[in-house]
Amino acid sequence: MLKLEKLTKVYKTGDKALSDVDLEVPQGQVIALIGPSGAGKSTLIRCINRLVDPTSGRVILKGVDLTGLGARRLRRERRRMGMIFQEYALVERLTVMENVLSGRLGYVGFLRSFFRKFPQSDIDEAFRLLDRVGLLHMADKRADELSGGQRQRVGICRALIQDPALLLVDEPTASLDPKTSREIMRLIVEMCRERDLAAIINIHDVNLAKMFVQRVVGLESGRIIFDGAPEELVPEVLTQIYGEEDWEATIETVDEDDDEEADA
Repeated sequence: MLKLEKLTKVYKTGDKALSDVDLEVPQGQVIALIGPSGAGKSTLIRCINRLVDPTSGRVILKGVDLTGLGARRLRRERRRMGMIFQEYALVERLTVMENVLSGRLGYVGFLRSFFRKFPQSDIDEAFRLLDRVGLLHMADKRADELSGGQRQRVGICRALIQDPALLLVDEPTASLDPKTSREIMRLIVEMCRERDLAAIINIHDVNLAKMFVQRVVGLESGRIIFDGAPEELVPEVLTQIYGEEDWEATIETVDEDDDEEADA
């Protein structure tokens, strides 16, 4: 479904953020992208949707090479990639409903989007999504009245109303407390499963990655050095990705959390 071939990004400073990254993500699979700060995780996500242009290599989404597209065709293809941001990227003065419907701007004409005249089918879907994430009662509230967790839920709805083929998620829990972080991760994974939607989640929290995803990809210095199941993240692998640390304690904490989830 998504295929990266020898994806490389070198900035004008000479810094190499990505180096010959090969990766395939099948339809319906949710993967976590982990690694230390500066490993290239955010750059990888932004190269996929070409918010950052790769220096070389290819990004192929459902048979279309995104790296070779001009501006007009790229705008159309970006509609197939929903993006959830760390800092939510909501328009503070707009309502929850208006922020969700902004995910449809790529599908409606200029005048309709300018006057926020969306088809009834889009409005109905926005209500369904808000109901699914527990925010139906807040549809008319302004975004600046929401908590961090509520804002992230709006961001999820905005991304999913695009009806994307791929969900790109950049550190969705970085600004949230531990309980809300779990709720957001669970919600993203559940909604991807419901829609048979592939997703790449850039996340710093190894515990959350191990708890919720099917597959983990580890980056270090712009290269993939691990690609496997969460249970394969043994101390030796975590040391290879992040460096020396008491990873046994981390793994024990994750196991205890999994037991608590099962008992809940």
